Amino acid sequence: MIARWRWLLQQLTKRLWFRASLFSLLGVATALLAVVFKDYIPESLPARIGADAVDKILGIIASSMLAVTTFSLSTMVTAYGAASSGVTPRATTLVMEDSTTQNALATFIGSFLFSLVGIIALSTGAYGTQGRVLLFAVTIAVVILIVYTLLRWIDHLSKLGRVGETIDRVEQATIDAINNRVQWPHLGGSAYPTEWKTPPSAQTITSHQTGYVQHIDVHALGVVAKAGEIKIFVDILPGSFVHLGMALACAVSLNKERIDELHASTEKILAALTIGVRRTFEHDPRFGLSVLSEIASRALSPAVNDPGTAIDVIGRGIRSLTCWGKPQDPASKIDEDCEQVYLRGLTVDDLFDDLFAPIARDGASLIEVDLRLMKALVSLTQINPLMFSGACIRHADLLIKRADLSLTLEEDKQALRLVARQLIR
Repeated sequence: MIARWRWLLQQLTKRLWFRASLFSLLGVATALLAVVFKDYIPESLPARIGADAVDKILGIIASSMLAVTTFSLSTMVTAYGAASSGVTPRATTLVMEDSTTQNALATFIGSFLFSLVGIIALSTGAYGTQGRVLLFAVTIAVVILIVYTLLRWIDHLSKLGRVGETIDRVEQATIDAINNRVQWPHLGGSAYPTEWKTPPSAQTITSHQTGYVQHIDVHALGVVAKAGEIKIFVDILPGSFVHLGMALACAVSLNKERIDELHASTEKILAALTIGVRRTFEHDPRFGLSVLSEIASRALSPAVNDPGTAIDVIGRGIRSLTCWGKPQDPASKIDEDCEQVYLRGLTVDDLFDDLFAPIARDGASLIEVDLRLMKALVSLTQINPLMFSGACIRHADLLIKRADLSLTLEEDKQALRLVARQLIR
């Protein structure tokens, strides 16, 4: 698990304004670069190159980039609206974090500021004849960058905000979160003892906020545990909803002589837990599966009536859960500095409930969805019988019960039962 400051930095770099600000500063610095290095240009070079044309080129860039930036912003807003209404509002965050879109907008804004600063500096005579040559060379490089970015942006516009593209992003975010949790089943800490009971001497840490747990800095908790000679038992995971006064963790002293220090560790433990207003994808595999399921449920609603998208989502769910069923590397389960921090792991039943239960409920009256769901359960049983068979059999039984109540044709019910025989004997 990454440290809290690194996680916060990652969240910062994903914001739209961050790259735009960075490219803007770069554009301004590049435009002023010619003023600093103009003395290194030979005096005879300006006459050969014809650097006087730089004024017109900068004017064209300034006017065109302002228009392109405005168009790009309106296109992005439209794409975000399409992703929110056509897929699910929970997927909009991933669309807003699209690197191609952010790079395009940042390039256009940076180019606009570069040309604007260049025009202002030229009007004051700060460049001189030698500085114009350097500015001219940098301007040509900026033009090449703009053309390349525009070509990528035009190609990307055909996919931005589309249902398939948005589902791709949700699937990839889910797979990344699952792979991370497979590597660190307990986020780098030790497994929570199954029958552990809180002793009377334990210090209970309660929440000061209401919201969703977005990140747990297990390494920071490990440092607190070692320094204070305590064990920390964390009762929540990323994605958990907590409320004011809810117990988040408890600390147990390993040294009776330092038991008074338990209270002093409370604020440090709370500082390692990040609570926000919404769930995030990075460390919460269940959220990704829930969003996939939500996309399928929206597609199955009478207003949309698109069972094909639901069937597509089921296939993506199989790919995601396949990553969970891969053999785990024992060497990567516990961080040696976090052995005194105990966290719960995810269960297969929870993952299956997040993905399959809503789809089975909303698609029970459609035989094509029922059959695809049953075949998905059969596939997962074959992928990892030891891990998945119990959950698959339970959901297959529920699927048949729902189908018996919703399907009207007896032949459809028999077809579903025929597929289910591979699971339910």
